[in-house]
Amino acid sequence: MSTEADVIVSAIIAKWCAGFASLDAAALSSLYAKNAFFFGSNPKLYRGRSGVADYFNGLPRWRQPSVGFSEVAAAQVLPDVINMAAIASFDLDEEAAPLSVKLTWVIVREDGDWKIASHHVSSRAALI
Repeated sequence: MSTEADVIVSAIIAKWCAGFASLDAAALSSLYAKNAFFFGSNPKLYRGRSGVADYFNGLPRWRQPSVGFSEVAAAQVLPDVINMAAIASFDLDEEAAPLSVKLTWVIVREDGDWKIASHHVSSRAALI
């Protein structure tokens, strides 16, 4: 049984995967809130949609990048807030090793649409 949060998260994941497959920074950044925080695969904190676009525009231009999400968990925290956690597995190209990370999003309703307000990637390897 899918909850409303599951449906919302699934729709955002589908758009995110499509944007990533073409490394479309404009499409990807449009999924984020105006004041989003974004921690991706490097140590820098990117802020807002322009920061998210800068992050994606700065990635290597892989030929056929793809990403799959697994172990997706979604929970409605408040009427306008959803938490999401998942494993994101990236296949970048034949020269780059596949990359699998933990990913969390805080998704908020902004101007009548659901947007990612916080994006955080971390290693799947134990740190302690």
